[in-house]
Amino acid sequence: MTEATGRRLNMIEAINEALHVMMERDPDVVVFGEDVGYFGGVFRATAGLQKAFGKHRVFDTPINECGIIGAAVGMGAYGLRPVPEIQFADYIYPGLDQLISEAARLRYRSAGEFIAPITVRSPFGGGIFGGQTHSQSPEALFTHVAGLKTVIPCTPYDAKGLLISAIEDDDPVIFFEPKRIYNGPFSGYYDKPVEPWARHEGSEVPEGYYTVPLGKARIVQEGEAMSVIAYGTMIHVAQAVCREKGIDAEIIDLRTLVPLDIETVEKSVKKTGKCLIIHEATRTGGFGGELSALVQERCFYHLEAPIERVTGFDTPYPHSLEWAYFPGPVRIGEAVDRLMKA
Repeated sequence: MTEATGRRLNMIEAINEALHVMMERDPDVVVFGEDVGYFGGVFRATAGLQKAFGKHRVFDTPINECGIIGAAVGMGAYGLRPVPEIQFADYIYPGLDQLISEAARLRYRSAGEFIAPITVRSPFGGGIFGGQTHSQSPEALFTHVAGLKTVIPCTPYDAKGLLISAIEDDDPVIFFEPKRIYNGPFSGYYDKPVEPWARHEGSEVPEGYYTVPLGKARIVQEGEAMSVIAYGTMIHVAQAVCREKGIDAEIIDLRTLVPLDIETVEKSVKKTGKCLIIHEATRTGGFGGELSALVQERCFYHLEAPIERVTGFDTPYPHSLEWAYFPGPVRIGEAVDRLMKA
């Protein structure tokens, strides 16, 4: 990793900078999607890129997710490094066949003759009153597919470094961006003032090129009382709850779900003896179930209490009851209390 002078950026700025760095370094990197060109994307993550690199490398597409991913597969096979954007993760489903049947299997099916060096960026998650069609967390669907990598940053520093690593990777990467924390970390206390990234150490972003390796978790804070395993927005919520309760928890940010740094998780749980898993996606079939199984398999004789999971519910994301669905401080706090009493 190459370090440079750090500045304070929000996550949108860090993502934009990663794209700019890679487009400058590699003429084969192209960016496209709905409104990403002249408009700069609905969240402005691609602002200024078309002006800097031209319409042949940063361009708008029709509202056709299947076509966006299909075009990316062809580009990757012919030597480009496409970075398509799906405007909201809720709309990625029409492109699933292209991602699963084509991109994820291309290297295997061609015996290494072709690769699919595609990075699919997409905002995901709730906390913005987006309702059922703008708040979904579909990450578990992609972790099930051999050949796909799934990446989720939780700070601007990681967002830039992980995105650069993803673009350089020769395999297809799903890069989910937690839109609730685009402009600042979120404690889960929706009725409190928003904290800007400028006050958070994770907003110190080096200039120029650097990478954060895929498949390496980050220990956000060390502790002895329990291991809290999470990613994305939930890292900040977990930190806020543990801080408020005065719990000496070890909090682990997975960063990438596939490849998974299970060794860091295992070492932590064997040390603390207790495990809390948190994610915003629905409970049934969520990635937390896989994490729970892995912890049980590897740490059974070290566990002092049942593994706790705090997740979204098995319903569409409700607009009017958003904060009841969101795994916030109340439900996380109850799980922490159960573990501490065990």
